[in-house]
Amino acid sequence: MAAKVSRRDFLKLSALAFSSAAFRPFSYWEPGTTGPEPLGVVRVTVGETDVFSEPNVDSPIINRFARDQLVPIFEEIRDPEALPNAPRWYRLRSGFLNSMYTQRVEGRHLNDPVPWVHEEGTLGEITVPYTRAYLNNPLYGWQPVYRLYYQSVHWITKVEGGPDGRQWYQISDESDDNLKYYVPQSHVRLIRSEELTPISPQVPWEDKRIEVSLTQQVLKAYEKERVVLHTLISSGIPGIGSGPIPTATPTGRFNIQVKMPSKHMGDGRITDQVEAYELPGVPWVCFFVDTGVAFHGTYWHDNYGNEMSHGCVNMRPDEAKWLWRWTQPVIEPNEWLKEGFGTQVFVT
Repeated sequence: MAAKVSRRDFLKLSALAFSSAAFRPFSYWEPGTTGPEPLGVVRVTVGETDVFSEPNVDSPIINRFARDQLVPIFEEIRDPEALPNAPRWYRLRSGFLNSMYTQRVEGRHLNDPVPWVHEEGTLGEITVPYTRAYLNNPLYGWQPVYRLYYQSVHWITKVEGGPDGRQWYQISDESDDNLKYYVPQSHVRLIRSEELTPISPQVPWEDKRIEVSLTQQVLKAYEKERVVLHTLISSGIPGIGSGPIPTATPTGRFNIQVKMPSKHMGDGRITDQVEAYELPGVPWVCFFVDTGVAFHGTYWHDNYGNEMSHGCVNMRPDEAKWLWRWTQPVIEPNEWLKEGFGTQVFVT
């Protein structure tokens, strides 16, 4: 399928054959492999990344990995003389991999199926490194669409039979009321409502604020003068692309305006091309500038402390979830979107 395809053109394409292998990420390591057990597994998040003979970019390149390969890591290395926001290095079976364009995927957590979900939607989190979503076209049958990645969050709206004859979850894409696709139930963890309860709701509005330093690439959340969150972020890279909206994160005083637990970001195309600029299920989004700038969780890099985005403030998914729960306006577990004059944001 071409990288750019309209919805009408997409629906005209003939059905593509698929097999059970389409639902299994390729791994460089499998449980039971001889040798020491790895510390963890990372997913490569770009088209290609280099493996070096030593943990520095001046050493010889000895291997390369492609997007979505799963690579076991055996040690996490940080140069004691490096800056705090410098990327880490991972020791592999052979060579060293920079953490910049990787995502730690904590195993392959499979989930028990449920017989039904609420019609208004239940939030679900992807718990495998990635899964392939399928669109059920009434004319051409099942066709592959997006890859959905570990820690992305989606609205589950139905349980129906999938392309393998088993029960799958229907995902309703918030960007298009008519766009619905399906993933295996075992690849999705339904998020309990108690995970989404507000943090510090008793603290008055005027006593909460967020401060972002673009120079230091640091975010601090305050309750009065007490820091309750201090973490590295990745803000916008100035001057990338050719669109009308600046890609540098703007400075100034703002307020949280809109909160969403799940947002489809990108060009809005239906495609199965992994290189396309489509980011379904971006989690824990707090918009604070009306041009679309937001705090949100990020599953496509691990380079916090350095500029990486098109203007938004990238955060680790767990920390973005915390901020989403802590900020105002308060959003209920079953709300797809909440608007309001929310928590103060200062970007310097």
